[in-house]
Amino acid sequence: MTDFSQLPYQRPNFERVKHQYHQLLTAFQRADDPLTATQAALLLAELNERVASQQMLATVRFSVNTLDAFYSGENDYWNDYGPKYDELVADYYRALVVSPFQAELKQIFPETLFKIAANQVKTFSAQNIPLQQAENKLTSRYAKWIATAEIDFAGETYTLPQMNKFSSDRDRTKRQAAAQATTAWYVEHEAEFDEIYDQMVKVRTEMAHNLNYRDYAAMSLDLMNRFDYGEAEIAAYRKQIREQVVPVVTQLHQRQAKRLGLSRLAFFDENFAFPSGNAVPSGNAEALVVQANEFYHELSPQTGDFFQMMIDRHNLDLVSQHGKQSGGYCEFIPEFETPFIFANFNGTSGDVDVLTHEAGHAFQAYQARDTNAWECIFPTNEGAEIFSMSMEFIAYPWLDKFFGQQTTKYKYDHLASALTFLPYGALVDHFQTEVYQHPEMTPEERKATWRRLEKMYLPDRDYTEVPELDRGLYWYRQSHIFEVPFYYIDYTLAQVIAFEFWQRFNLDHDQNAWSDYLAMAEAGGKQTFTQLIELGHLQSPFAPGTIETVVAKINQQLASISEEQLG
Repeated sequence: MTDFSQLPYQRPNFERVKHQYHQLLTAFQRADDPLTATQAALLLAELNERVASQQMLATVRFSVNTLDAFYSGENDYWNDYGPKYDELVADYYRALVVSPFQAELKQIFPETLFKIAANQVKTFSAQNIPLQQAENKLTSRYAKWIATAEIDFAGETYTLPQMNKFSSDRDRTKRQAAAQATTAWYVEHEAEFDEIYDQMVKVRTEMAHNLNYRDYAAMSLDLMNRFDYGEAEIAAYRKQIREQVVPVVTQLHQRQAKRLGLSRLAFFDENFAFPSGNAVPSGNAEALVVQANEFYHELSPQTGDFFQMMIDRHNLDLVSQHGKQSGGYCEFIPEFETPFIFANFNGTSGDVDVLTHEAGHAFQAYQARDTNAWECIFPTNEGAEIFSMSMEFIAYPWLDKFFGQQTTKYKYDHLASALTFLPYGALVDHFQTEVYQHPEMTPEERKATWRRLEKMYLPDRDYTEVPELDRGLYWYRQSHIFEVPFYYIDYTLAQVIAFEFWQRFNLDHDQNAWSDYLAMAEAGGKQTFTQLIELGHLQSPFAPGTIETVVAKINQQLASISEEQLG
């Protein structure tokens, strides 16, 4: 059992890999029988997996410490050479989807691989390699800018993730001051963010036009492998959120303001839920891992074995530090069949959120690790997020391990926050859609667009005490907008599905809920989003009435919890 830190990394030799690809591809294309073709395809898939795994390993280690000279250099290498390797993979995919031995190949590879391959062929052009390289460098520039940010506050110096803990501080003056200090940092670097994003929009738009897409928003549907739906369905879904969810969220905010004794809820009050303070987990990062391990051993044999492996291999990097990228993620390194969880703990309930969330991703990938094509271990993004968001709810019966007597407060806040996230998630998607449909917008027009849409999805958000945000700057802190465009509506779609699992596990005590979750996890990316939903006996978020039904159930549950219970 290899420790994650000991996994071997070696930069591939591009010319050697290119030669191997061409040899295997020639054998695959010249094959005149199914056996020869499938053998060559398996060797191509193995080579593809090895290269991808080395790129992932370099990216993970750079994200843990962007100041590491060696992995900073490797990150630069992959920024330049990643698109060149993508060209080799595109050649393989192009041959895969036109092979005369489709039936035989689909016996060894998941059918979704052929869908992914077809989209990769549509969205890749050698003409775009310089543009992809430029995009990679801009993304790294943004990530490093965020990772190395330092904010002097209350006599200490903090990273941006560490500053987040003050958003739930009991002292309202401190919450306000922290919001002002963080915003001041973004305002100080406003020109830098505008420049980076302006270049990103131009580069991505040029890539889309080179491939004859209407715009990058249209291209994103194929880039994100949205197999089962398109722009019309997404727009109708966002409309449902505006109509069905926004009014309920506004009511929840009014209840929160009343609970806090405030005439109105400022934006920096939104994360502070209770007069006695938000629920805070007991113990540091090490203690939380011990408690999570107990939970996963009690949940099922599969999760117990999985999480013990994560601990034994040191596959968790959870503590925020200077030079570490912000946010949280799970990666799966297919060559070594190992997941990795990255987070930035800050001493709030969010630490438990991110630990259970990313463990849901990691568990799903681990269950699907025997999938022949590494590209199909994780489902497409909106499918992958089902497992992470649902795991947060599956953990509910064990939350007293983390929160003790504060468990009721945590459950209320977690469920309410999950619901209030839906409008924000839809806002991020709508904003990006308008940006890329109108790439000629100036930075000021983009900020005005954000604020206009923000008032549609978050109509009661109040920036009175931090007026700079009223100009439309809040989106600077949403890394997905910069780094992984259009990866955000996925969270909301998965959240609606996760609400169904919340009900099945915690209200209905459905004996089949875990077996459905497990079956979906093992299927992973071998099925599309819609197929996964059907496998799990769940309702589609796009179907009329799904959102209305789950929102009503959540609203009923939240209303049943009295203010006296919340303390």
